[in-house]
Amino acid sequence: MQNTKKLALAVLVQTALISTAFASEQSESKGFVEDAEGSVLFRTGYLTRDKKNGAADTSSAAQTAMVKIESGYTQGTVGFGVGIIGDTSFKLGKNGHTDNQMIPTHPQNNADDTKDAYDYWTRGGGIVKARISNTEVRYGTHVLDLPVLASNTTLLVPEYFEGVLATSREINGLELTAGKFTKDQMSHQINTDGNHLDRAVVWGAKYKFNDAFNASYFGLDSKDALDRHYVNANYKQALANNSSLTYDFSGYHTEWDKGVKVSSSTLPSTSSDRSNNIWALSGTYNQDAHNVMLAYQQSTGNTGYAYGENADGFQSIYLPNSYLSDFNGRGEKSVQVQYSLDFAGYGVPGLSWTTAYVYGWDIDTATDDNAKESELFNQVKYTVQSGFAKDASLRLRYSHYRNDDAYANDYYMPDTNEWRIWLDIPVKFF
Repeated sequence: MQNTKKLALAVLVQTALISTAFASEQSESKGFVEDAEGSVLFRTGYLTRDKKNGAADTSSAAQTAMVKIESGYTQGTVGFGVGIIGDTSFKLGKNGHTDNQMIPTHPQNNADDTKDAYDYWTRGGGIVKARISNTEVRYGTHVLDLPVLASNTTLLVPEYFEGVLATSREINGLELTAGKFTKDQMSHQINTDGNHLDRAVVWGAKYKFNDAFNASYFGLDSKDALDRHYVNANYKQALANNSSLTYDFSGYHTEWDKGVKVSSSTLPSTSSDRSNNIWALSGTYNQDAHNVMLAYQQSTGNTGYAYGENADGFQSIYLPNSYLSDFNGRGEKSVQVQYSLDFAGYGVPGLSWTTAYVYGWDIDTATDDNAKESELFNQVKYTVQSGFAKDASLRLRYSHYRNDDAYANDYYMPDTNEWRIWLDIPVKFF
C-alpha cells in the first residue's frame, strides 16, 4: 500500500514538473519594481430605495477613491512582493437616512431612532505575497471572488477580508485554491472586523477540460456558523452562423452547526438540524450582439439559503436568479428570462443593456407556504472607448421588486423600487 501511495505521489509530482517546465509565472518575473502596478478608481455613487407598505425610504450619495498599489515579484526561485488596497470616501448631501449598506453610520444616539451618517471615512490594508513557480500565497487584506466566500462589490466600495489565500496553477487547466480568513469588513463598516467573522476556511478547484467545458468545486467551513459546498459545470456548444448555446449548472449544499442562532421565523429558536440545497440550471443563446438566457432555480431544506449567517456581505451566491433579491427563500422555486444587447454591433461600442424578469413561488413562510416574489431588472452601461476619458464608465441599474406580505413580514425586504447610478473614472499611475 505504501508503495502505491509513493508511486501515485511521484506521478503527480512528475506531472506538475512537466506541465510547468515551459510555463512558470515566477520565471517570467521582471522584478519588484519593474512589474509594479498602481491605480485609483474614482467613483461617484447614488443609491435610492423607494419602499412601499409604510417602510422608510433610503437613499445615499457619496464620492470615493479606491486605491490599489502592488509591487511585482522579486526575481529568483521564490519571489516576494507587497501591496496596499484601500478607499477614502465622503458623503454627498445630507444623507439622513442611509440604512442601505452604502455609507457607514455612527451608533444610534438620538431620540428619533435614526443613525447619523459619517461625513468621511477611510478603510483598507496591506498584503505581503510570495510566489514559487505557478503557486502564489497572499496574506493580508483581500477582495475575494470565491463562490463560497465573496466580497460584496456591488455597492460604493468593496468588502474586505483579512487572512491568507493560496492559489496554484501547476497543472495545465487546473487551478487549486485554499485559504483561511479571520476578519470581515463589509462595504459600510469602519471596524476592520465589523461583521464578526470568527474563522472561515475555504478550499476549491477549477478545471478547464477544453475550450468548451469547465467545472469547479469549492468548500467552506465557517466556525460556529456553517459548512457549505458549491459545484458548477459550464458547457458552450458552438452553432452555425457564429452563434452558440451555453449550458450552466450550479448549486450549493449548506449545513448549519448545532446551536447556531436562528434568524428565520419559520424555524424554532432551538433548531439544531438545519440544512439547505439550492441549485440552478440555465441556458444562454448567443447570436452576435444578442444574448437570451432562461434559468430555473430551486431551494429545498428546512431553511432558506441564508448566506448572511456566514458573516459575509451577501454576495456569495453565484446563481443566475440573483439581482436585488436572490430568490433563495425556504422551498422557493423561481424562473428567469434575461436579454442582453451589445450595441457595438450597431455602431456604439462600449454601450450595453441587460433586462431580466424573475418570478419566485412556493416560498414557505411563518404564515403561508406559497408566498411569491418577483423582480424586473434593467441595467444600462456605457464605457468610453478612447480619448482622455478612456475606460470611464456610467452605469444605471433599476430593480422593481414586489412580494407577498407573508414574505415581507418574514424578515425580508418590503416592495421596493431601487436605483443605482455609478460613475467610474479609473486612473493608472504606473
